[in-house]
Amino acid sequence: MIARIWHGATPIEKSADYLRLMRDVALPDYRSTPGNRGAYVLHREDGGVAHFITLTFWDSEEAIADFAGEDITLAKYYDFDGDYLLEKELRVTHHDLYDR
Repeated sequence: MIARIWHGATPIEKSADYLRLMRDVALPDYRSTPGNRGAYVLHREDGGVAHFITLTFWDSEEAIADFAGEDITLAKYYDFDGDYLLEKELRVTHHDLYDR
């Protein structure tokens, strides 16, 4: 299994709306992709910035490509992201997941 990690940050005053969009749009999108084994959003506030990390689990690189596109290292963004994020980070990270 592969863990995919993305980070984004919003101004604190936009964080509640962005978290709602993550719950209503992004998480269902991740979870509806064949080969997805789970999708979670981590959230923390630090000063005037809210940080979001998506942690998703995948069966294979092919499953990730079905979600994110051919270059699986590129971050996938939604139409609403530009209205909230302080910047659009170009890349995500992938990690092999071992449970034993």
